[in-house]
Amino acid sequence: MVELEVVIVGAGFSGLCAGAKLKEAGIEDFVILEKAHGVGGTWRDNTYPGAACDIPSHLYSYSFEPNPRWSRAYGGQPEILAYLEHCATKFGLRPHLRFGAQVTGATFDDTTGTWTISTKDGETFVARSLVLGNGALHLPAIPELPGASTFAGTTFHSARWNHQHDLRGKKVAVIGTGASTIQFVPQIAPEVEQLHVFQRTPPWIVPKSDRPIGLRERWLLEHVPGAHWLRRTGLYWLFESRVLGFAFAPKVNQLAERLVLKHLAAQVADPELRAQLTPAYRMGCKRVLISNDYYPALCRDNVDLVTCGIAAIEPTGIRTTDGVLHEADTIIYGTGFRVVDYVASMKIVGAQGRELSDVWATEAVRNYLGINVSGFPNLFLLMGPNTGLGHNSMVFMIEAQTTYIVEAIRALRTQELASLDVRPEVEQAFRAELEHKLAGTVWTSGCNSWYQAPDGGVLLWPGFTFDYWRRTRHIDLRNYRIQARTLGPHPSPKKRSAPVVSVRSRVRLRSSLA
Repeated sequence: MVELEVVIVGAGFSGLCAGAKLKEAGIEDFVILEKAHGVGGTWRDNTYPGAACDIPSHLYSYSFEPNPRWSRAYGGQPEILAYLEHCATKFGLRPHLRFGAQVTGATFDDTTGTWTISTKDGETFVARSLVLGNGALHLPAIPELPGASTFAGTTFHSARWNHQHDLRGKKVAVIGTGASTIQFVPQIAPEVEQLHVFQRTPPWIVPKSDRPIGLRERWLLEHVPGAHWLRRTGLYWLFESRVLGFAFAPKVNQLAERLVLKHLAAQVADPELRAQLTPAYRMGCKRVLISNDYYPALCRDNVDLVTCGIAAIEPTGIRTTDGVLHEADTIIYGTGFRVVDYVASMKIVGAQGRELSDVWATEAVRNYLGINVSGFPNLFLLMGPNTGLGHNSMVFMIEAQTTYIVEAIRALRTQELASLDVRPEVEQAFRAELEHKLAGTVWTSGCNSWYQAPDGGVLLWPGFTFDYWRRTRHIDLRNYRIQARTLGPHPSPKKRSAPVVSVRSRVRLRSSLA
């Protein structure tokens, strides 16, 4: 059994950020448990052809480790993974990493105020704080389709790409038309004999302003004072402005919709195919995708867009509800991830023996700031519910959350506290606030998407990211039930006490964009 101050789960953008900021705060007694055998999270797992980010490279990176040397405006998977490998080394996180350590469960001890964390290989860790940085995009979602087990060919999910399987000359069926599909379909279409793309709902696809970044421009961004900061800041405000049409004035999106439909008409001449690719819901209700080559790929002679529902999978292909058998020897699932179930692979048991997955299944996905859940003391979530974005960089949100979490962990240490547990009334007020703000947004306009919880609640942050940054600059202990390590329950103060704020957390917004 290993005793620590903090256990972090996951070594992607979230977990590495938490580790770097703990070290910056002088907290060295922590470990990062990673189920795989390398850092990178999503960017380690998703190696399908054409894998890239849909946020510009200069914005999709840590503010405390800017990278002026990106080779493209939108970074590809290998380059993003290399960046995370670099960060793990530069910030001294290698000694804290434990690879092949898949967390199976964690239980909170009310008496000691500690978490006991178990891994698949039988190792046990005891820590004052548990930080879940495992992210929501790590459990592939594979639909349960009749006859799937009878298929005689090869099947795999896009997040588990089978690079040993040569697609050249094959008849391939792709199920799903989400963010991954629109990236790998143009890459494999020229190689395969026949490609059937099974679409349930057409996505909104906007042009991708991607381009290579030349050596001269990279030199300027690296050596001219303020050049990279200006690039990053400009991108931040450009993308931040998109929330206006999503959250505050959905009618603004109608102009954008007309422009996107013109883009569709310019790339797809066939009126029947164009009609099949035209969304029937407001842009932004589902994730908006970016691509310049997906529509042209669907216009190829060897590519067929299938919009009939799937009746069953048979040994030689997929039969649709119209009775047609679409022959295939390879099936690729581009069906996304089990976003709501992202903690389901771990049994997280909080105070009074309640399991987090059960609480969220029976009481809605309740939380406070997407960081804390009442009844689960000293548990901190990164990229938790209601922190997802439809318009800007999640790395910005991760840094804001990490600032808040590190403040909480420092408060546990400096004030000799056994535990912090967000008050139920604070959590309820936060949920009510979110429901009020989400009403009337594009995300509640009538579509079904992975932005939603099973009860229909939207799991995104319903506003500006700089507002979230403002609210997470410091932790206010008045919002928490406090247990002292030796003095018993902390009495409720009669007067409002000052919040715990470190000098580091008083940085201005510009430092998050630097």
